[in-house]
Amino acid sequence: MKWSRRCAAARKLDSFLVFCLPTQLRLVIETSRNRTVTARAPTRIDLGGGWTDVPPYCCEQGGYVCNVAIDRYAVATVRPQETYNASGSPAAESAIIEAALRRTATNGVVVSVESRFPFAAGLGGSSAASAAVFGALAAWNAQPLDPRTIAEEGRRVEVEDMGIAGGRQDHYAATHGGVLGLSFAGAVEVKRLTVAAATAAEFVRRGLLVYTGESRISGETIRGVLDSYSAGNERVRTSLRAMRLLARDMTVALESGDLDLLGALIEEHWHHQKSLHPGISTPRIDAMVRKALDAGALGCKAMGASGGGCVFILAGADNVEGVREAVSPLGELVPFALDTDGLAITSPTA
Repeated sequence: MKWSRRCAAARKLDSFLVFCLPTQLRLVIETSRNRTVTARAPTRIDLGGGWTDVPPYCCEQGGYVCNVAIDRYAVATVRPQETYNASGSPAAESAIIEAALRRTATNGVVVSVESRFPFAAGLGGSSAASAAVFGALAAWNAQPLDPRTIAEEGRRVEVEDMGIAGGRQDHYAATHGGVLGLSFAGAVEVKRLTVAAATAAEFVRRGLLVYTGESRISGETIRGVLDSYSAGNERVRTSLRAMRLLARDMTVALESGDLDLLGALIEEHWHHQKSLHPGISTPRIDAMVRKALDAGALGCKAMGASGGGCVFILAGADNVEGVREAVSPLGELVPFALDTDGLAITSPTA
């Protein structure tokens, strides 16, 4: 008998056996076949303090980060293995999926990840992907959806399984959402900032997120900065301290609704940030920042470890369109809104 005929016969036998089962048991079988769980986790705009959340700095000096979760999501879906025809995932996401399945001891399922943000954007996309995957698997396994546990497990995957040097801010933004002040000295302290609705709306109106289209090699840059810090490089140590303090000032500016002050703090932060390593800025980023400031922007900074990815620009209250026109030729504008949910299960079906 040919393979196709054997498969057809097996399907008929399977259907007959299921038909002969009691109604309640047949319902359980069909439910498990059709079940899917989908979770989403936000990426983030890191306004200030990035790098100070990375060991050994945070362990020795204490770190502080101010970041904002946005609605450019990583979306993970879990399905029964026999119902899914996979087309493949990017290498980084595949590694996260494999590690998560192993760590949660989950079998008989296929996990897929959709990234609703540009590639290598510097928005903490891999951390959002790990949060979404662990969240979907937790829901699939009827486990608690604990944001802190999932954040820490996601970081362990990146550091232990993928060998990526990095901090924790991205993982906590992905699991908690909102506008955050994060302290890194021992256990992570999460403060959800109280930001008025009018301030949040104005931040989105005046904020421009621009994708440079350049790729990033963040691991190499991070290791270079950390090596300089460990070697006692005074310039790097001074800049990291200034960035940590500026991040705290940013939380005050946001809670008081002073976006002009926030813009000035972002601009000061960028000068310290790009001094950490020659790979942080690029000619395209420099040109974009220069054009934005010439058009009246109050502050600009590259996202993440940089070397490309996205640049965040905070325009003045009355020059948003002029700044947008000035930087548009140099990159792709990425629309965004603030996310207040963090990690969320969006479509469980059974």
